Amino acid sequence: MPLPYTFNRMEFAGSLGDLGTLLPLAIGMIIVNGLDPAGLFLSVGLFYIFTGVYFGITTPVQPMKVIGAYAIATAMTPHQIMASGILMGVCLLVIGATGAITLIGKYTPKATVRGVQLSTGTLLMAEGVKFMLGKTRLQALHQMAEPYLSIQQVGPVPVGLIIGIAGALLTLLLLENKKTPAGIVIVGVGILIGLLAGTREGLGDIRPGFYLPAILPLGFPQGADFTVALLALVVPQMPMTLGNAVIADMDLSINYFGDAARRVTGKSLCVSMALGNFLSACLGGMPLCHGAGGLAAHYRFGARSAGSNLMIGAILILFTLLLGNRILALFNLIPMAILGVLLLFAGSQLALTIVDVTDRKELFVVVVILGITLAANLAAGFAAGIVLAYLIRSEKLSV
Repeated sequence: MPLPYTFNRMEFAGSLGDLGTLLPLAIGMIIVNGLDPAGLFLSVGLFYIFTGVYFGITTPVQPMKVIGAYAIATAMTPHQIMASGILMGVCLLVIGATGAITLIGKYTPKATVRGVQLSTGTLLMAEGVKFMLGKTRLQALHQMAEPYLSIQQVGPVPVGLIIGIAGALLTLLLLENKKTPAGIVIVGVGILIGLLAGTREGLGDIRPGFYLPAILPLGFPQGADFTVALLALVVPQMPMTLGNAVIADMDLSINYFGDAARRVTGKSLCVSMALGNFLSACLGGMPLCHGAGGLAAHYRFGARSAGSNLMIGAILILFTLLLGNRILALFNLIPMAILGVLLLFAGSQLALTIVDVTDRKELFVVVVILGITLAANLAAGFAAGIVLAYLIRSEKLSV
């Protein structure tokens, strides 16, 4: 049976656990690619609530990372990004509805799943450290490690590094504390730092009211947009989505929630993401997915029921309707280093799923996937892991 909805401080802390993944790509795609802030955050909020109600357990909602990173790096147009979301939706709907994903999941070896989880966790941890050091693409765009803080250095030490180390130590101290949850404290401290030492950019322009995002605010993509999106965004993203957002996410959901995760199947995850992407495209938002990293983040900071989905979803919807496109000013209060702390602990939680891999051959596959992922990308690691696992299983290759 699905777990009952729980609304307490731990669920609220867990609901904030994946902001380190959500906000950087969302902000980057708003600033660089011109996506609609209100439509983007409203679609994320609605998707959080819909998936929480359907799956009945904590369910992550994330940007599609390959699409987001490439779109920001190459300054792709909002129409091309919208086209990629529509195409991903169509592909996932076909893969899910035809049952193809069931076969993919059935014949994906456990070692490959663990390799994807370890690789994703490692990438999240590395990205978290980069946020503390000021080395991410979003910070490079601003040419500042903490673009929304008025202080950049404390003597010779970057302020982000100080905030990151202090935040990580504080999180470690409070990680198992149910009275003072780490997620609430670390995000709260980040907002306080933003209020006291931030530039407060955009806060003065906030005019509370009722702002309802438009449908297709930038119009519908043209044929050329779909062609570019298919080749540059959808094809590279699809293997990562199937490996991390479907197969690894399904495995981790069962690991965390057991029978309560019975609705989390390959088919339901594909259809869920398809519908979420159609919704996001209609509102001018970014391509969305689920993901093992997001689930690990929510769970590590205390989320244990779908109540976390309802809380973060309601917050995003409420602030979007009240502030419209000015909602970005609120999120800019959180220092980049604080987002890095969230990513660091989310990644470590996900990477630790390999503790049940005790067979030497399976561990070899896991490590090879990690190496290929770090050298190339997760999609290449996932594909290589499947081939390697079957070669070892058929005894055509010995290690």
